[in-house]
Amino acid sequence: MANNIEVKDLLDAGVHFGHLTRRWDPNMAPYIYMERNGIHIINLYKTAAKIEESSEALKKIAASGRKILFVATKKQAKEIVADKATKASMPYITERWPGGMLTNFVTIRKAIKKMQTIDRMKQDGRFDTLSKKEKLQMDRLRAKLDKNLGSIADMTRLPGALFVVDIKREHIAIKEAQKLNIPIFAMVDTNSDPRQVDYLIPSNDDASKSIEKIVGYVSDAIIEGLSERKAGKEADESAKAAAKAPAKAAPKAPKAEKAPKAEPAKTKVAASEEEE
Repeated sequence: MANNIEVKDLLDAGVHFGHLTRRWDPNMAPYIYMERNGIHIINLYKTAAKIEESSEALKKIAASGRKILFVATKKQAKEIVADKATKASMPYITERWPGGMLTNFVTIRKAIKKMQTIDRMKQDGRFDTLSKKEKLQMDRLRAKLDKNLGSIADMTRLPGALFVVDIKREHIAIKEAQKLNIPIFAMVDTNSDPRQVDYLIPSNDDASKSIEKIVGYVSDAIIEGLSERKAGKEADESAKAAAKAPAKAAPKAPKAEKAPKAEPAKTKVAASEEEE
């Protein structure tokens, strides 16, 4: 990943712009390069190193078969995160964070199953037997559930990690993940406390270009991990198929030809009779 991360690209995307100096968090001091016009400037060399570190860890999680849940509910990040997460085949939350999403995951799964039940009713014809009012209520419920939980419908168990854009805004998600010891990866701006996350990427979490650049690197790493997992599975299946295939029987050696039987020796009496 290190070869693909160019500091110039990060600079062009505005990743280096932090918050106003009066709004900074002192714990972000190691990642701040300087102050300009009352704004903190992030050290992009450290950002590049942290992107590499986070990408390697996320790639391993994806290769292990666990899901990475993307969380970004701020307006400028919604569409970007939804697009990148979808390409990486990962769940995401871009609407309001449902309270207890992680700590009360069983209840969230029940809501998702309710949505799936409505879909099955439409397929098998039971939906058509309902009254007009009941159909309207069902459609409204389905639309509401799909808006809030449709993007995590395939997440059947707790995620292996969280990737968060703006940890101050998503503080509820951060607390729930901390409670369950789920690793947290995040874009952390100069106004946030980096100690709240396990893997931070110091960066501008407000500009859409910056968000797109960082989330793009992360999603590419996840896709790479999924590709490795797929290749590993195919190799295992090939090995199993080869082991199950019966070994070809070795060709039988040709039978040796029998030597002709020797004629019995003639007796002396018979020999003398022949001479006569």
